[in-house]
Amino acid sequence: MSTLTPKVKNTSTSPEKTNIKIEDDRTGMDKETLKRAFLDQLFYIQGVDRSKASLRDYYMALSYTVRDRLLHRFLKTIETYKKEEVKIVSYFSAEFLMGRHLGNNLVNLGIYDTMKDIMTEMKIDFEDIIEQEPDPGLGNGGLGRLAACFLDSLASLAMPAIGYGIRYEFGIFHQTIQDGWQVEIPDNWLRFENPWEIARPDDAVEIKLGGHTEKTHDENGNPKTFWVADRTILAVPYDTPVPGYDTNTVNPLRLWKAEASENFNFEAFNAGHYDRAVQEKMDAETISKVLYPNDNTPAGRKLRLEQQYFFVSASLQDLIRIHLRNHDNLDHFADKVAVQLNDTHPAVAVAELMRLLMDKHNYQWDKAWEITTNALAYTNHTLMPEALERWPVSIFGELLPRHLEIIYELNHRFLEDQRTYFAGDDDLITNISLIEEREEKLIRMANLACLGSHAINGVAALHTELLKQDTLKHFAKLWPEKFFNKTNGVTPRRWILLSNPKLSALVTEKIGAGWLKNLDEMRKLEKFADDAAFRKQWREIKQQNKQSLADYLLKYRNIHIDPNTMFDVQVKRIHEYKRQHLMVLEIINLYNRIKENPNADYVPRTFLFGGKAAPGYFMAKLIIKLINAVADVVNNDPDVRGRLKVVFMPNFNVSLGQRVYPAADLSEQISTAGKEASGTGNMKFAMNGALTIGTLDGANIEIREEAHPENFFLFGLTAHEVYDRKAQGYSPSEYYHNNGSLKAVIDRISSGHFSHGDGELFGPIVEQLMTDDPYMLMADYQAYVDCQDAVSEAYRDQENWTRMSILNSARMGKFSSDRTIAEYCNEIWDVKPVEIKIAEYNPNGANN
Repeated sequence: MSTLTPKVKNTSTSPEKTNIKIEDDRTGMDKETLKRAFLDQLFYIQGVDRSKASLRDYYMALSYTVRDRLLHRFLKTIETYKKEEVKIVSYFSAEFLMGRHLGNNLVNLGIYDTMKDIMTEMKIDFEDIIEQEPDPGLGNGGLGRLAACFLDSLASLAMPAIGYGIRYEFGIFHQTIQDGWQVEIPDNWLRFENPWEIARPDDAVEIKLGGHTEKTHDENGNPKTFWVADRTILAVPYDTPVPGYDTNTVNPLRLWKAEASENFNFEAFNAGHYDRAVQEKMDAETISKVLYPNDNTPAGRKLRLEQQYFFVSASLQDLIRIHLRNHDNLDHFADKVAVQLNDTHPAVAVAELMRLLMDKHNYQWDKAWEITTNALAYTNHTLMPEALERWPVSIFGELLPRHLEIIYELNHRFLEDQRTYFAGDDDLITNISLIEEREEKLIRMANLACLGSHAINGVAALHTELLKQDTLKHFAKLWPEKFFNKTNGVTPRRWILLSNPKLSALVTEKIGAGWLKNLDEMRKLEKFADDAAFRKQWREIKQQNKQSLADYLLKYRNIHIDPNTMFDVQVKRIHEYKRQHLMVLEIINLYNRIKENPNADYVPRTFLFGGKAAPGYFMAKLIIKLINAVADVVNNDPDVRGRLKVVFMPNFNVSLGQRVYPAADLSEQISTAGKEASGTGNMKFAMNGALTIGTLDGANIEIREEAHPENFFLFGLTAHEVYDRKAQGYSPSEYYHNNGSLKAVIDRISSGHFSHGDGELFGPIVEQLMTDDPYMLMADYQAYVDCQDAVSEAYRDQENWTRMSILNSARMGKFSSDRTIAEYCNEIWDVKPVEIKIAEYNPNGANN
């Protein structure tokens, strides 16, 4: 039985004769056609024959074979959108964590198994070919992966869409571990040719920076402003086709590369000034050099703002150009374009669209503002005020003087209007102002996004409520009708079908393949939860996935893990609020128990961690060091004897996630309640049958509701209890003095037991937990320990554990990104699906 793709008939027969289907080698999907196309690509594009081909040659040839089939649909998709003048979703995001393209594109085209069979017949290791593809780190975590899932769902639902972002030359960074510490090295994902992108230099646009503005009047006597920039760079687009599953739709992801308007100063070179001759080129290219440059310095903050403006301006100019190909003006721009701002990174779009409309296309303020607010919508991804971007007015004005003028004018008009309705409410006026009045004035980008958008949404039910009650409460008071909840989702194509082919095959065998386009159909699995034979199949697949992860980690990471232990997993960005260190406290607690009573019966566990810490985030990097230090001691203690192992998997990325999620038994979602906006890793784990231990935070709440409380391991304070506990005067040291288990854990860290006797190394973690503990680890510790004990007892009953696992997967239909996107399309974007029709190949004429 095929695991990833259906069998497709490509010939028809009758008693009288056989009708042979002739296919184009560039577009045909027949097995022999694909094999021939692959060998042609190997010879004519890679320039090698099979006797001298490397794995990379095979990867490139296979990728170009797949890309040919995408391009046929891609060009037809763009042609259809243009011809039918459809409304298009434009998703603006500083991050697109797409993952590897080859496997996903094979799945969405329906030829994964066919190509795998071809490679097997040719005695080429298919998995080794897949491993040749770099996994670009063009995102930091959930934000960028969400954007990628949304693009997949938009195409799978046949929705017209284009993603806009930056083609970073280097991704976030490649993480290595040296002496337990995170070490960042460049993520040079472009060191070899990228077969999936198409450069479009003819569509390059100019981006201005710096300079000053000049006032004048147009021919009708209306005020007019000119921006006289002191720098101009080029934004060059690179398009990556993004296919939908079981549809002809292939939408573009357009990423911008920064280039100098003049690459080489010939006069300077001839004068012997060789460095100056290429200085402009180097300065320009810095903008798209790396994802999230360290902003601990003024130069780093300035570069981040340059990056944000760079891709926003390029994208808006591109959308306007596309619109004007079919229309005489921009009066109805918002009827044809829905721009979604993914967090505050693209929030400067509010001022930039106003600038383009007024300064370039001669609209007066009121009409420009109407178009702007109708076109833009804003997604908030954080509840923490410190994470809402603010730019110093001095830096902003230096780089974007015209935009600073527009923001001040927006603020003046906005506040004057609100003072009319809320006279005397100084607190509201202070909090909604676009300018934070401090010694160093700051521009509040979240406020700008709220003001300039017709819709504002959170990404989980609790998150949206807390936005309205706290983080953005003043805007919710002004415009309650603007606020929506759009609980995040993930694509089941990558995160079940591609990641977990054995489970996908079992599900399809039992309920059919409809679940891949409608994940709610997974509910049909509930009736099998009490079927002992089905539970056995389910459990065997989980064990095979654990063995597969163990084999992979040994082969590619030189890490040994025992697949016969419980896999207890936390993989996500390293941050204090996500509380990786709470999990470490429990590991030390278990270690202490084993040391005290080595002969007791313990459920063997492998604790798996993965994630990156921001380069400038000291505490997060120290947490990574603590994890590895504890691992070094625990894993080498003879008293443990295989009952407890701690592993930090370096450089966690999408591809490793595809192996980890299907293998996990327990999913750790233990953030401080009220801090996580949504989470999407929690969804990927649950879809693949892992049970969740977690707090009532983010989408955990809705996952628990869907899975039912008896299938979720809940612990910890609620968001309101966290707030109340702090308001009453939280004293974390009291928990230390009143809890012997917690005291023993903290004392073991402080003693230097995990740091070769150095009691100072982890002092910052201990001191924070004892004196401040902003993320309430001490308050939640005992509840977490008790809950983990309940997990161990539940795991002993493998029949019931498997039943819970089945029900978790069966009830995760709500968390498909297809559902999320359908809600956006219906309630915020007003975008409809568009059928893309592909004509049959005609060998006697053009293939259209």
